[in-house]
Amino acid sequence: MGWVRRFVDFHGRRHPRELDASHVRSFLDDLVGRGASSSTHHQALCALIFLYQSVLGLEAPWIEGLVRPTRPRRLPIVLTRQEAQSVLGSMTGVPKLMASLLYGSGLRLLECARLRVKDLDFAAGQTIVRDGKGKKDRITLLPNQLRQPLREHLGEVEQLRERDLAQGAGYVELPGALARKYPSASREWPWHWVFPATRQYIQEGSELLYRHHLHETVLQKAFRVAVRAARLIKPATCHSLRHSFATALLEAGYDIRTYRNCSAIATSRPR
Repeated sequence: MGWVRRFVDFHGRRHPRELDASHVRSFLDDLVGRGASSSTHHQALCALIFLYQSVLGLEAPWIEGLVRPTRPRRLPIVLTRQEAQSVLGSMTGVPKLMASLLYGSGLRLLECARLRVKDLDFAAGQTIVRDGKGKKDRITLLPNQLRQPLREHLGEVEQLRERDLAQGAGYVELPGALARKYPSASREWPWHWVFPATRQYIQEGSELLYRHHLHETVLQKAFRVAVRAARLIKPATCHSLRHSFATALLEAGYDIRTYRNCSAIATSRPR
């Protein structure tokens, strides 16, 4: 709605039905001229496509022919081992454990937040990522150094779940249609979140108390504080830990695309 409003105001509040490809192009060119990024340009274009096709119901094939700017390739922020240890050393509690998993297992932020108990295979030293980027599953390592802290953490999570069950709650959201296929699975331990939220909520359409996973902003805020405490000059984010994980494997001579090598690290080089 914001982009549509800007588009209409830009052309003197004329109705979009009276405008064509040249008007859309001039609006987008003006954004670029004022220093808008490629992602901003793309967002504005998608909003206008939605306006014409889904709101006004107009067939406007000329929109698809508009040039989309390419996103510039940026070098990732990579932390050295000393820098990563300094940041992690400035963190405490659950955020520290989550950040350690990002660095030790190469997880993305949401992949870590959405981990379920059944996704941690302590015996095999593996972490299973479900429905990751591109809707793909993958297996990565579970560092030796994090296994005991994770076991202790899961003990506390299980106590929280038992208290929820005693109150008639203890439900978690299931992916896809599993809630209909296996109604009782939403209260079973394997499906529980590894990092549950501190509060419960009532799911829409029912009176049942659910518990979501810990919101990703909790880790993001704690990580920003830790980066300042470690006095890092690099503008590191949580995703920088994933890049640092991959860089450390490459420096050690491992093929990061081969699971066998990652599994060997999990058993021989705990981090």
